[in-house]
Amino acid sequence: MASPGHDGHQCDAAVTRAFSVLGKRWNGMIVAVLGDGPTSFVALRRAVSGISDAVLSERLAGLVDMGLIVRDVDAGPPVSVRYRLTDAGERLVPILDQLGAWADGNLAASG
Repeated sequence: MASPGHDGHQCDAAVTRAFSVLGKRWNGMIVAVLGDGPTSFVALRRAVSGISDAVLSERLAGLVDMGLIVRDVDAGPPVSVRYRLTDAGERLVPILDQLGAWADGNLAASG
């Protein structure tokens, strides 16, 4: 039940949009890693354990398209590419931290 002055339909649509990003495996982890600062593709691959190069490339392109990260290219030589969070991506980091804390306190560890 929606609270007074709260449009449940708009909230549902916003939550749906949020989980269209966060519901994709690896996206939250990529954003969390970039929360520590700009980094390279190789460093991201190392930090996000288990992700393949192809999936990381796909997720990065999607996060760029969504406006959460920026791909910076330095023409060099040598050419280097680094990824960093946009302001919107930066605002997502504390939310991911809160989700992690909630999961630690409320969900049984698997594995």
